[in-house]
Amino acid sequence: MLISSTLLASIIHRGIKKLKSFFEASYFIPVLVDAVAYSMIFLLIFQDRGVINYILSLFGIDAIPWLKQSIPAKILIIIVVSWRWTGYNMILFLAAMQNIPEDYYEAATIDGANSWQKFVYVTLPSLKPIILFTSIMSTIGSLNLFTEPFLLTNGGPNNGTMTLGLYIYNQAFVSLNMTYAATISVIILLIVGSLTFLQLKIGDKNNE
Repeated sequence: MLISSTLLASIIHRGIKKLKSFFEASYFIPVLVDAVAYSMIFLLIFQDRGVINYILSLFGIDAIPWLKQSIPAKILIIIVVSWRWTGYNMILFLAAMQNIPEDYYEAATIDGANSWQKFVYVTLPSLKPIILFTSIMSTIGSLNLFTEPFLLTNGGPNNGTMTLGLYIYNQAFVSLNMTYAATISVIILLIVGSLTFLQLKIGDKNNE
């Protein structure tokens, strides 16, 4: 998700001159849509007789049981989450790119750098702080993922899309095992804190 966000931001910032505002708004709109609403829409699109399987049938491809098999269900969750958050991260990357001095790119051009070399040696190093921030937030969001798997697959099939957030919910409000659910919540808090601390340390080393 972060890789696609970075590439999209770079394309819009350096490559697209016309309709730039349109593309920025288009990619950010999914963030404004309520999670329940878009989850139900994706549920309709990816059901057995949904739009996606109909399109696949036009190419002679058998219908994919998106909601009934573990791997397709995981792919579906990845698609939904990426659809919502890629645009959000892209806007953050784009804002950071706009603060990169144009002199850096002009100097790279004089040195004979092509577009890819400018991206690797100029753009990416300048984005280290925002890459660190989005990595931390994406890690926390992934560990707490709940709405999408709850509405689309309810953690199934065979617990194939069971996330920590959904597992805690089931333990607390389905099995009524509040103590166990609270313990897992505290453990997740410690894991998130440890990962955040580690990512910050790595970011400090890279800045040095």
